[in-house]
Amino acid sequence: MAVGDAGLTARIEKEASATNQLKTFLSRYFYFSMSLVFAALVILGFSRTVNAGLFHANPPRPLLLWMHGAAFSTWIVFFIAQSSLVRVHKVSVHRALGWFGAALASGMVVLGVVIAVVMTRFDIAVLHQTQPGVDSFLSIPFGDMIVFGSCVGAAIYFRKKPAYHRPLLFIATCHLMDAAVGRFDYIFNHNLFYPILDCLILLGMLRDRIVDGRVSKVYLYALPAIIVIQAFATYTWRINPPWWAAVTHAILGL
Repeated sequence: MAVGDAGLTARIEKEASATNQLKTFLSRYFYFSMSLVFAALVILGFSRTVNAGLFHANPPRPLLLWMHGAAFSTWIVFFIAQSSLVRVHKVSVHRALGWFGAALASGMVVLGVVIAVVMTRFDIAVLHQTQPGVDSFLSIPFGDMIVFGSCVGAAIYFRKKPAYHRPLLFIATCHLMDAAVGRFDYIFNHNLFYPILDCLILLGMLRDRIVDGRVSKVYLYALPAIIVIQAFATYTWRINPPWWAAVTHAILGL
């Protein structure tokens, strides 16, 4: 029995050690690791379309699309930088750079809405795309900017409360990833980009559960609201009810 007890104790201690190592890793490196995942998704997604759709597009795309791409890319670099600064305990630099991020995010929301309208007009008037869903797709970028802008705005408000600030910025950045994962035809055609984004958000919830023993209230309040927005955006895009068709036609001047 003594040998058996010793073996059981050793196994329990080994499992406890592995659990502690995982908690330590997630506590220190989760947000930095996810920032690299975001960068990888952007590279994988946009590498499929950026050459024909922007760099060597024929006809050339509007200048605003270049600005939108630059702002989007800058946000990913910014998120990596901010996660790195926290990791190396450069909190003062992190906070100072945060105001640049606030200005960048504000510009991204405006650009996101404007470029959605500009590119839809471009697709219809210049590329002569007439298939169903071209104009109704406006609900997707509009919904994205509502989620992104709201989360970043709340993160700025709670900038002195890391327990709220970090998950809010994480959720905001997760919701930008539909532009990347939606570049894969299967994901786009089967409306899977939002479920993928939600899975990324769930990773943040899992991190909290392992590290803190509970999930942050940010996720518990934000995720249900986000899912409602996602469902509404997908419905208006795919179904295009008459009232939404009237709204998009008014916005596009059709």
